[in-house]
Amino acid sequence: MGKIILTGDRPTGKLHLGHYVGSLKRRVELQNSGEYDKIFIMIADAQALTDNADNPEKVRQNILEVALDYLSCGLDPAKSTLFIQSMVPQLTELTVYYMNLVTVSRLQRNPTVKSEIQMRNFEASIPVGFFTYPISQAADITAFRATTVPAGEDQMPMVEQTREIVHKFNSVYGETLTMPNILLPENQVCMRLPGTDGKAKMSKSLGNCIYLSDEPKDIKKKIMSMYTDPNHIRVEDPGQVEGNTVFTYLDAFCKPEHFVEFWPDYANLDEVKEHYQRGGLGDVKVKKFLNKVLEAELAPIRARRKEFEKDIPAVYEILKKGSEIARAEAEKTLHDVRDAMKINYFDDMELIAEQAEKYGK
Repeated sequence: MGKIILTGDRPTGKLHLGHYVGSLKRRVELQNSGEYDKIFIMIADAQALTDNADNPEKVRQNILEVALDYLSCGLDPAKSTLFIQSMVPQLTELTVYYMNLVTVSRLQRNPTVKSEIQMRNFEASIPVGFFTYPISQAADITAFRATTVPAGEDQMPMVEQTREIVHKFNSVYGETLTMPNILLPENQVCMRLPGTDGKAKMSKSLGNCIYLSDEPKDIKKKIMSMYTDPNHIRVEDPGQVEGNTVFTYLDAFCKPEHFVEFWPDYANLDEVKEHYQRGGLGDVKVKKFLNKVLEAELAPIRARRKEFEKDIPAVYEILKKGSEIARAEAEKTLHDVRDAMKINYFDDMELIAEQAEKYGK
């Protein structure tokens, strides 16, 4: 049994810095580490439809956006299988079987489901597909026998629910499914990058995102309007670093070489923080430094994206081939699940022979 990764994103828009630091950058590192036997990266369109059923065109258009973001960040189809969720029908069948192993009350207790329901104002009328998407996610993870799920801390309840389903299935039907573990970002700050407005989560719907494909002028504009310390009114005022979005982003992205190149007045980020806290350092200077740091990170990504944009049919071919590989892999797991559940009627020669003897007397 090898080490296998399954992870992915919902195609509801271009990917942003929250995705990048939360999981995307790490996926590329893991892909290139040589430690994993198989890596599956899913564009979760079926899951996106659970709360976008009335706007399938939005999902349809954003599949390409997500694929371009994946490729431009360095996910390599020669090393990772990039695929579209709905093109693997085995996932739907597994979801149906797993539904019998989970209670409604357990889904209601899932913290991620609860917060997502609140965010989308679904309290009064929750679509069944949306309510049960933790079960669908369990199907995605187990179909590829994933041992590792790289994700942000907000996905911990989802992976825990998958582990419960695996345990229940294996207890009832025998050892069949692989138990996955979540792999959280190593950088504590990267577990959940706040939005540019200081809100807890970077979200497309809140309009507080910096997208991976944003042009330099758009990134600069967003950085210059970033939430900082509301009490740091004058340059000489002492400033707060905790809860200051600009410093949170610097914690996530800043490297020692950035000071040598962009701000030689300081040896490291601790010196900048100390100066800001005692007063005498303005927000604008810190924001300008952050802009240079982010541009150094995002410029190569943007350049690669422009190259992939020149041949869109080739991008779709990557997704098509990846989906074919994913289908074959998921079919193996589904075959084992059917065997374990004794719903492999046409393959069970023993059953057919036994019943032929029983009724042939």
